[in-house]
This record gives sequence, C-alpha cells and structure tokens, in this order.
Amino acid sequence: MNELQAILEGFQSSQKNGEITFLATVVKTQGSTYRRPGAKMLMTDTGRTIGTISAGCLENDVFEYTQQRMSDGEPIVVTYDNTASEDILWGFGLGCNGTVQVLIERLEKESSPNAIAFMQECFHQKHLGIIATVIAFEGEVDVKLGSRLLLYPDGKIIADIKDPNLIQSLQVDTQAAFTNQKSSVKNYQLPLGSAEVFIEVIQPPTPLVIFGAGYDAVPVAQFAQALGWDVTVVDCRANEATKARFPTACDVILTQREIVQKQIFIDVKTVAVVMTHNYLDDLEILKTLLPSPARYIGVLGPKARTERLLEDLRSQGIVYTTEQLTRLHGPIGIDIGAETPEGIAIAIIAEIQAVLTNRNGSFLKNRNQPIHQCYESNSNLLLTP
Repeated sequence: MNELQAILEGFQSSQKNGEITFLATVVKTQGSTYRRPGAKMLMTDTGRTIGTISAGCLENDVFEYTQQRMSDGEPIVVTYDNTASEDILWGFGLGCNGTVQVLIERLEKESSPNAIAFMQECFHQKHLGIIATVIAFEGEVDVKLGSRLLLYPDGKIIADIKDPNLIQSLQVDTQAAFTNQKSSVKNYQLPLGSAEVFIEVIQPPTPLVIFGAGYDAVPVAQFAQALGWDVTVVDCRANEATKARFPTACDVILTQREIVQKQIFIDVKTVAVVMTHNYLDDLEILKTLLPSPARYIGVLGPKARTERLLEDLRSQGIVYTTEQLTRLHGPIGIDIGAETPEGIAIAIIAEIQAVLTNRNGSFLKNRNQPIHQCYESNSNLLLTP
C-alpha cells in the first residue's frame, strides 16, 4: 500500500470513528525540499497522522495549526522558508535550501467538489484524474482558497470556482495535464485580479502482471504491493497451492499457456514480468506480450535465453518492430549484483520504477540535473471577453 492509499483508507476509518479530519498537502516548492508538490498527510483531532510532508521537520507544526488556528474550518496555506536564517531560530532545521507551501484543510465527507472521494474513485476505478486547487489569489476574483476543479477521464468537470475566465483556462490546462500526466503550479492573470493554482495528476495504481508463481516471484509481488501497485499473478501450471503462496496479491489467475491471452488485460499502463522458469510457457507469453501495448516487459534469465526465445518466435513467422523490442528487458533488472530472490526482486522493481519515471537507474551522485521534477509557476494572461 502506498502513502496515498493509506491516507484514503485512514480517512474512511476516521469517518467511522467520528473523528475530525484534516489534510495537509504540499502545493508548491522552490529550491531543494524533501517532498514535492502532491505529498500529503492526514491528521485527526485525536492525534493520529498518516503520511509525511517533510523529513519529520514540519509535521508537528502543521498539526498545531489544525488544533489552534483553524477553528472556523477555513483552509489555510502555510509557507515554510528554510532559505532564511530564521529557519534555525525557529528550530525547523530542515536541512534543505528551499521553500515549502502547505495547504491545510478540514475534510468534510459531504463537501462538493470532494477531492478525497475523487481520489478514492481514481484508485477504485483505476483511472487517471486531475485536481486543480486554488492556493492563492488577489483582487476581485470569484474564488476562495481551496476552491477546486475536478476533471474526469470522460471530460466531466465538477467545480466550485465561479470565475468564468479562470474556469475557461483551467479547462485547457487540466486537459493538458491529462495528456502529459505532469502536475504543475500555474499563475493566472485575470481581468480583476490573479489566482495561483496547483494542478495535480492523480495516478491510479500501476498494474503489474507477474507470469510465474515460484517462490522467487513472492518478493516481487510483496515489494510491488509495498509501493501500492495493483499486482496480478498468473500461474500457467494451474496449481491451487499458488493462492496460498500469494495471500497479499490482488489477484491470482490459474491458467494454461494456450489460453493465457484470453484471461489477462494488458493496456499502456501495464508492466509485466515473465518468470515462469518454463521455456515453452515463456514463449507463448511473449507471443502475447510483445504485440501488446504493455509499457514494460521483463524476462527472467540470461540474455542468450531471451535471444533464443525471440529467434524461435521469428521462426514461427512472427516479426516484431524495434519499438516493441525496446520495451523488452532481458535479462531483467538493474545491475546491483543481486543473487538472492529478495535481491533480484529489488533489482526488478527498481528497473520498472526507473522505466515508469523515464530514468536510467544510475547513481544519483552522478546526476547533474535536479533529482525531482521542477514545478515552475507559469503566468497565463486572460483578456476580458
């Protein structure tokens, strides 16, 4: 389970227990910071917290805001500037030379638009979603701090932002975020003022299909689940004992290689790992995976074995494009000298994560660019219609 999933489950639990619940979200950063925009922390009036917004430096202070400074229930944005000498004076000592802005809001189950319910739907329905949240405004703009626009995959929009100019531009920019799947912070110059908006991309869990149900597949499933991925294990041996071996997997499919293509769903978000330890099974599985839109296909075993699999497929008259073969990783995993099933699983999951984030899996000390995506504030001029 990842952090956001834990927060969503924590909110459900807090509602059942009758707790007053708050959500803190990092909405803007500048310079070097431990967490990036979108990081969240759930807090209840009983002192329970889930998630983090820093390395442990800001959490207590943010919690104090919920207890002492939010009696009216209105959202607030708190700025922590750890580039100034006052950072040491006030005792935050963040250790990062940057600025963090945190939106703190009280969660209401029946609010509209309901960001928590929207995120829950994105996870349960396994679809992308966009949340645009007003984090600052000036002048006579018909919005409030924390006002939102929610964009669904079918184009449906729910919003409590009244300013027509801002709504018009947000419709364009949220659609763009849906396409490029990148969160951003944008400034909008409006006829009677300005507004700053955090446009956040809500990603559903990564679907991982593991072909193979041996004991070495268990840590792969466990590590993927720890990241919150949606794991499916496919056993071409159709062994009932497999289900007991993977108690935490989302789904276990018992099948045979001849019909496996009829029992799985592969889309552009799917990542697949082939580790059946059976050559004929792998051959049939690759015949299904390579033409599919799967984003990543990893095959366990030495390079010579993978090359032989491809050669046997070609001998059957099956030809694959360069683009399809680029998505094939064999041997699977990054080079960390792994030998045990757990070490190999770490290498596999790390390689998939690198592919998902368009990284190469090298040492960070050799990276000359910023570690995280930069969230720049862009100004959009809106003219009076």
